[in-house]
Amino acid sequence: MTDAPVELQDRPAGRGEPILSVRNLVKHFPLTQGVLFKKAIGAVQAVSDVSFDLYPGETLGLVGESGCGKSTTAKLLLRLEKATSGQAFYKGRDIFTMKKKELRTLRRNIQIVFQDPYASLNPRMTVGDIISEAWEIHKGVIPKGERGQKTQELLEVVGLDPGHTNRYPHQFSGGQRQRIGVARALALNPEIIILDEPVSALDVSVQAQVVNLLEKLQNEFGLSYIFIAHDLSVVRHISDRVAVMYLGRIAEIGTQEDVYEKPSMPYTQALLSAVPVPDPRARDRKKRIMLQGDVPSPANPPSGCRFRTRCWKAQDICAEEVPALIDRGQGHPAACHFAEIEKVVVDVESA
Repeated sequence: MTDAPVELQDRPAGRGEPILSVRNLVKHFPLTQGVLFKKAIGAVQAVSDVSFDLYPGETLGLVGESGCGKSTTAKLLLRLEKATSGQAFYKGRDIFTMKKKELRTLRRNIQIVFQDPYASLNPRMTVGDIISEAWEIHKGVIPKGERGQKTQELLEVVGLDPGHTNRYPHQFSGGQRQRIGVARALALNPEIIILDEPVSALDVSVQAQVVNLLEKLQNEFGLSYIFIAHDLSVVRHISDRVAVMYLGRIAEIGTQEDVYEKPSMPYTQALLSAVPVPDPRARDRKKRIMLQGDVPSPANPPSGCRFRTRCWKAQDICAEEVPALIDRGQGHPAACHFAEIEKVVVDVESA
C-alpha cells in the first residue's frame, strides 16, 4: 500500500486526520482526428495537479466557472472516470489502486448527488424502487423485509411524504426530485457525499430549502461534503473551506472567511468583485475588476500561470514558472507569484 500523503498547509484546527486526501490529480481527455484510423492530435487538460484534503464533518466548497474541471474532479474521485495520474486516498487507502471488492465498499461510503434532478432519476422507476435499488446492489445492508419501511423513513428524513413511494419522478417538482436524489445518496449510510451543483437547476427559494436540508443532514449524520457550485453566495453559506478553480487548477484555498474576505489570488479577487451588492452605499465603494480577454482553451492552456493572459499583475516569471499553491504570507495557500490580500467589498450573504 502506498504511504498516505503529507498534509496541505490549509489544515483546519481541531479536525483530526483527513477522511479524503487528493494529491496531484490529473485528467487529460485525448483529442483525435480521423474516422477509421484515429490519430491523437492533442489533449484537453481538464484537471491539472489538483490537491486538497477533506476532513470529517466539514464541507469543502469547490467553486469556479463552467468548464474549470469541478465535475471532472468529482467523477475521478468516484472512479467514474480514470485519472491520467495522481492519487486519492480514502482513510489512507489509494482509491485508484483499489480492486473490485474494495471499490464496492468505497462506493457505499462515497455517494453523489447530481446536478440535474430531471435527468438523474429513472422515469420508469417509482421513488421507492429508485431509493431501494442501492440495497439490491449492495446486498446485506438492509434486509428485504425492512426495505419498504426504510424507504419511507428516508423520504421523511428529506422532508417528503413517506406515503409517496409508489409515485414516479414526473409527479414531483424539481426541488422534490433533488430531495429524492439526496435520499438515494443517504440509503447506504455514506461518510462522504459529493454534491455536484445540486441547486443550480432550482429556483432561488427552493435552493435555500435544499441547502438548509443538507446542513441539517450533515449535523444529524456527521457527513462530509464536497459541494461543487458556481454560485458564490450558496458556497459561502454552506462551506467551511473553499477551493477556487481556474482552468483545471486550484487557484486559492482556505476557510470561507479567508477566501471571501481576504482573497489574495487575482482571479479570486475578480470573481468576488463581480458579485452583485444590494446595499447602494456598499455598491458605490465597490471596485469592479474587469478581466480582459476570454478563458483560454484547456486544449492549449498558457504556460506557467494559467491566469496570466488575463491578469493585471502578470510579469515574465508568470509565463515561465507554474506558481505553487502555498501560503506566501497572506494566511492561506494561493497559486500566485504576487499573492497579496485585497479587500473586496462584497456581500454574498445578501446577494
